[in-house]
Amino acid sequence: MSYLVYARKYRPASFDQVIGQKAVVQTLKNAIKNNRLAHGFIFSGMRGVGKTTVARLLAKSLNCAQGPTQEPCQECESCVNIQQGRSVDVMEIDGASNTSVDDVRELQEGIQYKPLHSRYKVIIIDEFHMLSKSAFNALLKTLEEPPEDTFFVLATTELHKVPATIVSRCQTFEFKKISFKEISSHLEEITKKEGISISNYGIRLISEKAEGSLRDALSLLDQSVSYSGNNVKDEDLKEILGTISKVLLFEFSEVLLNGKDNAVFDLVENVMSKGYDLRFFHSELIKHFRNLLIISSLEDTRDLLTLDETETKRIKKIVEKVSPDDILRSLNALQNGEQGLRYSSHPRIYFEILMVKICQFKKIVPIQDIIEEIKSLKENIGSSDPVYKKAEGEESPKIAQKIKVDPDKNHPSHEKKQRTSSPSMNHKRDKALKEPKVEEFINTFRARILSVNKKGNKN
Repeated sequence: MSYLVYARKYRPASFDQVIGQKAVVQTLKNAIKNNRLAHGFIFSGMRGVGKTTVARLLAKSLNCAQGPTQEPCQECESCVNIQQGRSVDVMEIDGASNTSVDDVRELQEGIQYKPLHSRYKVIIIDEFHMLSKSAFNALLKTLEEPPEDTFFVLATTELHKVPATIVSRCQTFEFKKISFKEISSHLEEITKKEGISISNYGIRLISEKAEGSLRDALSLLDQSVSYSGNNVKDEDLKEILGTISKVLLFEFSEVLLNGKDNAVFDLVENVMSKGYDLRFFHSELIKHFRNLLIISSLEDTRDLLTLDETETKRIKKIVEKVSPDDILRSLNALQNGEQGLRYSSHPRIYFEILMVKICQFKKIVPIQDIIEEIKSLKENIGSSDPVYKKAEGEESPKIAQKIKVDPDKNHPSHEKKQRTSSPSMNHKRDKALKEPKVEEFINTFRARILSVNKKGNKN
């Protein structure tokens, strides 16, 4: 018999074995129990979270010899055939390669006939958001009023691409990302069953790399066992996963937080010589600064970080010398620079400039410190210089007199006085009007006004 990968070997055989999708599983079990199943379902979610698996479990529950039941027997011919993918009444269609109207018409012709060996026909269309617009339109009537013995399960990773007319004809279930804890505990169970020796740190590394996909986690575990055998070492696992050297990340964080801009270029050269992609390294550096921020802000970080004791101690030593504001400022700058690095035609130059800018943050003086320094200087000058005291005493009444409110200011006569021009102002105005250029402009302006008035009178 050919080798069966862990992702297929440990695929759930019942609803109770499904990891991380409690709401979806409970809703479907209750619908089966109360005979309230809809004729069409949309399973939406990221890759590797159980959409196709739950669709197969639904088909088993409907077609089990003891069913419809919440717990298939796993022994009857229907359960075995569906589990092995050999049932002719459970059709799995790849929506990415069957996108045309002709494919939908062929499907419509097939569902007109009764199931051959099972109680119901179950049509599972994977990645159905890739169907063409015409194919979606052709499927509308079938989804709205399918045959009584037919159920549709439409799985997609991009629900926003599905027309609203399709969504409104089905019940939609959102499959969430599987949590870090659930993936880690599931991997621990599998390693015990398979006799694999791996540290808790190694399991946490795989769980973090999977990013919420259980299938990805099982594939990575399978790959690591193929590389190292049943004794999976942490160093081997780091090499398989392609993780960035922690030593290099620590060197970068120390340089940036201490403002050593002269060391930036050598570190970037080291990154390039090791063959790391700068965009990927930048992403890992953001995660590293997140670790610094968490450890500087919290006391207990065991459930938040995938770090061993040595790495945690080194981070604590770094954050002791800087404030959380410094870390947050650097992290924010790294985050803002990610998009620019992604689209830059010269990523190395962009990355070097960004690193030097972050180093300059160390030279920034908080505004509060500047204000306090000015106050202290003012107090020192005032206490030692009698001329400063005298000037300050003389200026205070003048300022108070300037801002004093005049009771007659709002009186109409006061406003009239302000509008009245002085003789000197009138003399200056007359002198300006006698300038040749000004007289020429006024004459031209008057001529134009007169010509406009003549035209108006004629009309």
